[in-house]
Amino acid sequence: MKQYPEQLSRSHKKYLQDLFPGRESSFDDCTLLACGVDASQRHARPLALVRPQKTAQIAELLKWAQAERVPIYPRARATNKVGNCVPVRHGVVVSMLDMNSILDIDGRDFVAVTQPGVITADLQKAVEAEKLFYPPDPASMKISTIGGNISTCAGGMRAVKYGVTRDYVLGLEVVLPGGDILRTGGRTQKNVVGLDITRLMVGSAGTLGLITEATLKLLPLPETSASMLVGFADLEGSLNGAEAVFGCGILPTAMELMDHNTIRALEMHGEVPWPKGTGGLLLLKIDGSAESVKTDLKRMEEALRTVAVTFVEKGGGSDQERLWELRRIISPAAFNLGPDKQGEDVAVPRGKVAEAIRGYHGIGERLGVIVLCFGHLGDGNIHVSTMYDKSASGSKEKALKAKQQIFNLTLELGGTLSGEHGIGLTKAEYINQQLDKNQQRVMNGIKKTFDPFQIMNPGKVV
Repeated sequence: MKQYPEQLSRSHKKYLQDLFPGRESSFDDCTLLACGVDASQRHARPLALVRPQKTAQIAELLKWAQAERVPIYPRARATNKVGNCVPVRHGVVVSMLDMNSILDIDGRDFVAVTQPGVITADLQKAVEAEKLFYPPDPASMKISTIGGNISTCAGGMRAVKYGVTRDYVLGLEVVLPGGDILRTGGRTQKNVVGLDITRLMVGSAGTLGLITEATLKLLPLPETSASMLVGFADLEGSLNGAEAVFGCGILPTAMELMDHNTIRALEMHGEVPWPKGTGGLLLLKIDGSAESVKTDLKRMEEALRTVAVTFVEKGGGSDQERLWELRRIISPAAFNLGPDKQGEDVAVPRGKVAEAIRGYHGIGERLGVIVLCFGHLGDGNIHVSTMYDKSASGSKEKALKAKQQIFNLTLELGGTLSGEHGIGLTKAEYINQQLDKNQQRVMNGIKKTFDPFQIMNPGKVV
C-alpha cells in the first residue's frame, strides 16, 4: 500500500491556512470528525478540511498535494451510500459547497453552466423558471449537488425516459493532480473530436480529478405531467401491470416498484392512501403536452384494466408530489423493519426483473432476514435492502450472506453490482466478481495516466 503522511507538518498546515484563510480551512477535531463520514456510515478522520472559493485555489492545492503526496478527498453533501467520500487514507477533505453558483442559463443553446456545489433541485427550479428542463432526479435531489451527481453518474426516477446524469453533461472544467486545468467538451450537443474524456470523468467519483464547473444539456420544459399510484394484490400483479403499460406503447417518464415489505415499512411510517392487504405498488409518471398527457393517461388506464388492479390514485400538477414523497421516504421508512440496513442498488436486464426480485425474496426467506425490493422498475435498477439487527446473534452474518447471494444471482442474470451508487468501500471486495483482469488492467492504466501518485480519493473503487 502506498505510504501517505499520518499527520500534517507545521509547514503543511501553514500552507493550507495561507491558501484557504479564515473559515476556508479547519483542523479542529469536531469538524474533522463530521467531514469523515458519508451516508454509508463508514468513517475515517481526515487531516484537514478546506473550502475553496475558486478554481485557482484548487489548482494550487492539487499542485501542492501531488508534490507532497497528500491524499485529496472531494466532498459535497456526502449523500453517497457506498463510502466514496470517506477519507480512508487520511489526507485533506475538499468541500465544494462554497462553489455553488449557477453561472449561466441559456435558452438558445439549451445549456446551463454551474459550479459543483449547486443543489440539484435548485438548478431544476432555476431552469424551469426559464421554461427549460434538467431531467436527472436522484431521490436525494433536494440535498445532493450537481458535482456529486456528476461524480457518481446519479440516476433517478425519470431515467427510464430521459436517461442518467452522463446523458446531460456536455462539458467539464476539471483540475488534475499536479494542478493542470482540463476543459472537456463544450456547449455543442454533438462532439466526436478525440476521446470522450467528459464521459470518462462522469462517474469517476473523484479518483481522476476534481470537477470545478459543468456545462449541462437542457431540454424544453414539458407543458404538464401526471402521476398514478396503482395497487395490486401481490408482486406478480405489479409486474403484470408494468408489462401492460409498456405493451400499450407508452414510455413513462418514471416507473417505480414497491414490494410487500416496502409497503409494510411505509404503512408503519405514517398514513398511506392504499387499502390494507395491498401486496405490490407501481408509481407511474408521464409528461408532455396537456393533450398528449391526457391521451396517454387514458391509454394507461385502459391497459391496466387488463390486469388485476386493487387501487388507483392519480395526481396532476403540484398535487402529484404527495405520491412521489412516498417513494422518497422509503429509505428512512425501511428502518421500521429493522435497526440495521444493508442496501444494494443492483441492476438487471429489463426482461430479468421478475426473476431477480423473486430470487431476492427467496434469499431472504431462506436466511431468515427481511429483504425489501423497490426502485426503478422501468430500467431494471432495483434497490434491494436487507434489514436486520446486528445486536442479535448471527444476524449480521446472515445479512452478509444475503448480500453475497444477491450479488451472485444478479451476475448470473447478466446484471451489474451497481446501477447508480458505485462500488466505493462497501462493495470493493466484490469487484472481481464482475470485472475481469483485462478490464481492471485498462482501468488501472487510465488511473495511472491521470493520477500517477494516487492522491485522488485513494482507497476507492468506482
